[in-house]
Amino acid sequence: MNQHQYKCLIVDDEPIARKIVETYIAQYPVLQVVALCANAIEAKLALQQHEVDILFLDINMPVLDGLGFLKTLRRHPQVIFTTAYKEYAVDAFDLSACDYLLKPFSFERFILAVDKAIDRLRPATSSFTYNQTPSADFVFLKTEGRTYKLPFNDILYAEANGNYTKILTESRQYSPSMTFSALEDLLPDSQFVKTHRSFLINKTKITHLEGNRVFINSYEIPIGSNHRESFLKACGITL
Repeated sequence: MNQHQYKCLIVDDEPIARKIVETYIAQYPVLQVVALCANAIEAKLALQQHEVDILFLDINMPVLDGLGFLKTLRRHPQVIFTTAYKEYAVDAFDLSACDYLLKPFSFERFILAVDKAIDRLRPATSSFTYNQTPSADFVFLKTEGRTYKLPFNDILYAEANGNYTKILTESRQYSPSMTFSALEDLLPDSQFVKTHRSFLINKTKITHLEGNRVFINSYEIPIGSNHRESFLKACGITL
């Protein structure tokens, strides 16, 4: 049985940076490079010529930077930014970026980003049902023909994924075919808070905060500028 391959486009004005990403991709059999581009104009042409699933995009490039380039695309693949500038992370996630890799990044960190992109590309086959009283501390999650009882305390965070939602626990991931807002309505405000329009976290699981990011174990979640004040207030944090 042939393994499905995800087609990748690398866009970076630095040849060494392009080579590093290309080398990482070569070590991951599910990925295939379809083109390497040195600037946004080349990338625009490549997207017209190739089917692309994952776009590895630098930010600081001549003529048109990565953020500006992404804004010109009506529809775009899953985007993983690769940059040496951490200050653009919030803007990147506001443009629905899948992940944000700070150079130099490890192969392990690269794989985490790619897996996140692949999760978004896979079709959701699950659904969500619940039957709870106002005092319940769990929901029932139906996926692949089975219904799981999911305690609120097991949830680390949830992420919007188009018309679907990704829910992450310490032991596994669920992808119910429900909207992000529907899940938000089901989870208690006292425990769950939005850090970004696409992220809802269990504040009892927070490990630490750093700049515009909140960490839950090894997971790095952006704090959007429009949600920062309400997020900090909900957590009882004064800076």
